[in-house]
Amino acid sequence: MTRKQLVENIKAKKSFLCVGLDTDPLKIPRHIAEGPDPIFNFNKAIIDATAPYCVAYKPNMAFYESFGAAGWDALERTVRYLKENYPDQFIIADAKRGDIGNTSKLYARSFFEHLDVDAITVAPYMGEDSVTPFLGYEGKWVILLALTSNKGSHDFQLIKDAEGTPLFEQVIEKSSKWAGPDEMMYVVGATQGRMFEDIRRVAPRSFLLVPGVGAQGGSLEEVVKYGMIDDCGLLVNSSRGIIYASSGEDFAERAGEEARKLRDQMAALLK
Repeated sequence: MTRKQLVENIKAKKSFLCVGLDTDPLKIPRHIAEGPDPIFNFNKAIIDATAPYCVAYKPNMAFYESFGAAGWDALERTVRYLKENYPDQFIIADAKRGDIGNTSKLYARSFFEHLDVDAITVAPYMGEDSVTPFLGYEGKWVILLALTSNKGSHDFQLIKDAEGTPLFEQVIEKSSKWAGPDEMMYVVGATQGRMFEDIRRVAPRSFLLVPGVGAQGGSLEEVVKYGMIDDCGLLVNSSRGIIYASSGEDFAERAGEEARKLRDQMAALLK
């Protein structure tokens, strides 16, 4: 999916919502968990209920890989279901990969050729040769970790060099030489507030994937105030607040309601 296609979908749906498919079998409603193929059937119901209100889905690999072959099979079928039934959805593999070049090349092949997702999250710690194998796939995106929403993000990401530049800014500045804003996005946690101004100073045209709205307490209004650009430039993710809105038989309906509420907020802010 190109940037133009993504932006057109955002405008058409008046939404920049990404739904995180962090599907934990221990949290799946009992009537689904006790039936056949619980992970896929849960995902399918969530997708059908939320697709009108979002522009992207982000399955987190850990929730699938922890169940071995069965989990990976459910992931493949989820991606296939999205592509066949909701081809306008941007699909992000939240994998946080990043290794030496020949290993990254195989990770890229796995996600972009075999699984055929639109984007993958990548950890930049090992530098350019660990990231560039993911680049160069037409219509595919690298989403580089920059300033994350977890408490431990301050352990390294805010360490400053002799000139006073924090590490996350150095990562963005350096990586912007590897690929442009039509091929690379950055992960910036919603809990970072006004620090979006610092992000926009070094990444004025890049799309940002923003987790942390909802269960983690990030403010959608702050994200928009300090992070939005003229073609939006934001994908705001919500996982637990949507997919686990209910543990009963109405789980999909409630998920759709929560997604619609966020979409309505986004529509107002997009004006």
